[in-house]
Amino acid sequence: MQNNRPENMEEVMKKAEVLIEALPYIQKFNRKIIVVKYGGSAMSNEELQKNVIKDVTLLKLVGFKPIIVHGGGKEISRWVGKVGKESQFINGLRVTDAETMEIAEMVLNKVNKSLVTMVQELGVKAVGVSGKDGGLLCVEKKYADGQDIGFVGNIKEVNPKVLYDLLEKDFLPIVAPVGFDDGFHTYNINADDAACAIAKAMGADKLVFLTDIEGLYRDIEDKSSFISRLTAGQAEELIDGGFIGGGMLPKLGNCTSAIRNGVNRVHILDGRIPHCLLLEIFTNQGIGTAIIREEEETI
Repeated sequence: MQNNRPENMEEVMKKAEVLIEALPYIQKFNRKIIVVKYGGSAMSNEELQKNVIKDVTLLKLVGFKPIIVHGGGKEISRWVGKVGKESQFINGLRVTDAETMEIAEMVLNKVNKSLVTMVQELGVKAVGVSGKDGGLLCVEKKYADGQDIGFVGNIKEVNPKVLYDLLEKDFLPIVAPVGFDDGFHTYNINADDAACAIAKAMGADKLVFLTDIEGLYRDIEDKSSFISRLTAGQAEELIDGGFIGGGMLPKLGNCTSAIRNGVNRVHILDGRIPHCLLLEIFTNQGIGTAIIREEEETI
């Protein structure tokens, strides 16, 4: 008679506990839209890239309606360098002349289809679109402190019909941050801005930023000042008090704007941590920073 009892019963029981802990989150967020902004170091490392895609695919399979909005900044800089140009930034925004715009669109389309392939390999249907498709992202020219930075767009309107249609047909949409202006000129769009605008227009339940830091600190030099959860009002107080600087300032501004415009919760996660999405969304403790509405429930 064969004995199939596992050798380490304690380890098996821990797996069961993890699944039970995830159950209320799966129930609560079933059929809810989650927008994941994907970029940074997690995108340049192949193993981390696969982990992120596995996470998003699992979210889809357990009932979420995920949408990926991706960047490609490091890859764009690499290709700009290949043609003998030097990347220039003003206030964190890439100065984008016509040639750089052409390179950026080429790279973003390449990244987009690479992510589509990864999702499809895991057995989930995915469709890659840019903000130009179906008039998804309509922009106007963006300036950096009054300086002309070329073909960089500021989103003035989102037409989410193409995304609703894809979700309805059970596809996972993957969006490249490129859009048209009123004259149908192509503009590069900051991926954080695109993710925030899409989350607001879609009435997303969650907006997740995968970044290169662990989350939000009251004092970036003091690791004990990590903030795991705060309200949009508390986040605005940190901004007004001058506690937040650098690249986190516009990101946190996007977070509070999303909350004020209907998104229930925004997460800032370290995309370099394997399976950070699952750890944040399906566990009681979480690992990043969650920004919530003042009146939100505890779960």
